Amino acid sequence: CRTAYSLSRPPGHHADADVAAGFCYFNNSALAAALLTQAGKRTAILDIDVHHGNGTEAIFYDRADVLTVSLHAHPKRFYPFFWGYETETGRGAGEGFNLNLPLERGTTITPYLAALETALQRVSDFAPDVLVIAAGLDIAVDDPFQGFAIQTAEFETIGRHIAALRRPMLVVQEGGYPSPSLGSNLASLLQGLAA
Repeated sequence: CRTAYSLSRPPGHHADADVAAGFCYFNNSALAAALLTQAGKRTAILDIDVHHGNGTEAIFYDRADVLTVSLHAHPKRFYPFFWGYETETGRGAGEGFNLNLPLERGTTITPYLAALETALQRVSDFAPDVLVIAAGLDIAVDDPFQGFAIQTAEFETIGRHIAALRRPMLVVQEGGYPSPSLGSNLASLLQGLAA
């Protein structure tokens, strides 16, 4: 199986190793990456949630064995506010192993895909054995937080771009708040990832 999907609730990417935040108690994506790394797999995390995964960043910030990449609404006007800036690239051994790609609120598919290509190039350069995707569906245009403006059919496009890496993937459910398109958005993303 090249792709596995984990429907884990509540979401987890705001949780640090010893701090709960943003409705998150256990950082499911980080835990999966840590276990995969412990098992000898070179692991990268790609976080596509509209919010920056500050917990995930903090957990791996000093490490070079897990690459963390995040596309998210710019924290100058969006939670978690204090983390998720371009200047956060890692520390010590982890320098260069954290990449943040903050985007303006209301971002549509064209600028989103441009940032995604930058993210995917960094992942490709890292050459992971497995990619953990922190799959936030809250980038949708009708999500209550209204951070980005991604349409249902465009989730499939995003999935296809990620699938082009041709890496085994673990898709971990992150954000996605009550909206009429929530299920359709998930189905669209998974269809693209399976391409």
